[in-house]
Amino acid sequence: MPRQIRILIVDDEESFVRSLSFALRTEGMDVTGVHSGEDAFLQVRENKFDIILLDLRLPGADGMEVLDSIRKLDIDVPVIMISAHGDTRAAVKAVKLGAADYLSKPFELDELIHTINTTLDQNRTALELDYHRKRNVPTNGLIGECAPMRELRTTIDRVAQSSASRILLQGESGTGKALVARAIHGESPRASNAFIEVNCAALPEQLIESELFGAEKGSYTGAHQKRTGLVRLADGGSLFLDEIGELPLALQAKFLHFLENGDYRPVGSEHSASADVRVIAATNRDLAEEVRLGNFREDLFYRLNVITIDIPALRHRGEDIIKLVDHFADHQAKAEGCHPIHFDDATLDLLRHHRWRGNVRELKNLIERLTILYPSKQISPDLLPAEFHVTDDNPDDRHGGVSDGNAQLQDRMDNTERHLVQDALDQADGHKGRAAEILGISRHALKRRLQRLGLQ
Repeated sequence: MPRQIRILIVDDEESFVRSLSFALRTEGMDVTGVHSGEDAFLQVRENKFDIILLDLRLPGADGMEVLDSIRKLDIDVPVIMISAHGDTRAAVKAVKLGAADYLSKPFELDELIHTINTTLDQNRTALELDYHRKRNVPTNGLIGECAPMRELRTTIDRVAQSSASRILLQGESGTGKALVARAIHGESPRASNAFIEVNCAALPEQLIESELFGAEKGSYTGAHQKRTGLVRLADGGSLFLDEIGELPLALQAKFLHFLENGDYRPVGSEHSASADVRVIAATNRDLAEEVRLGNFREDLFYRLNVITIDIPALRHRGEDIIKLVDHFADHQAKAEGCHPIHFDDATLDLLRHHRWRGNVRELKNLIERLTILYPSKQISPDLLPAEFHVTDDNPDDRHGGVSDGNAQLQDRMDNTERHLVQDALDQADGHKGRAAEILGISRHALKRRLQRLGLQ
């Protein structure tokens, strides 16, 4: 449940404060009302407010003096000035002194609520930008100062500004390939146009062509209206194809044709279309090996493999792990409305040397879990999940090697996945298409899992 907005109303008209407090409380806000500048100053010093509604004309210290005093206290709370006098010069002066906005009485409640929400959104954005500047956290979300991350940023800058229209991102699952794709788009001349993201493993095999290239009405069963393809939506921008290795072989030839010249044909159409799209593909598989096994077209692989960016695994990023721990702890604390969790030295050491098979995604999920279970607390080793505990029998764990413990964990994960897939097949009476729908993956992705898990 979202936290209540805390508002301080400062106005010498008691009836106005009373009626406005009642109206704002009915909107779910927590309201405090005072009638003088001196009382306002005391409230601000003793309590934390999200926003202040401050009358310009007050007995004793007027609104301008109160505003100036609040700013001198270095209390970062937005102030909306209120006056019945409609004094434009006073409004300009108030904004120069740091007021966020200005309203003249009488005003509608809807107008006030809109101004409050807009002011809070602007203030939240400003605080986040200031936070990133102070912590040297880039706004594209790529956190870390290790050598591989510095090299990655340099590569992103160079590629984003280049004419390269076919880019392949390689890295383990959870390393942040989607984040890198967005950074390339956001720093490119295409940034003002669309960024379209497609997970090739999540789309049903029989629909993936129409999703990508579009379809005419009646071109297949269930096509009750014309479908606009994602390629067209990305025209002028970027198309991010995650898990490109899961693209069905039958579609790979058509996609190769599109990559060659930008031409494609919607399903059921007699006419070709074209789109100017930067294609960013991503995979956690060894595509060269997939080519050798016959699962991926060789010509498509070489067409994609012109500009390749390798994204480092988390276990190779050294102290970046601790930077990410702090970042996710702060972020999750805001979401839960609590103080960030923090870690003792022994726990930090375990985090530094964990293998992180799930990479940044695994770390983010861990911090979310710990924040929910132990809000605001110091995290000691005993509060970490079992796989983080290192024993003398498994010294390779501490150094990120593939230990017996980690191998056993992988076996358990494979067994769990095997049971899930087998349950889906049982529910579908062995029908692979229906089993894939139950699992929320494509038929092609299911076939790959069946091979890997030995369920053929």
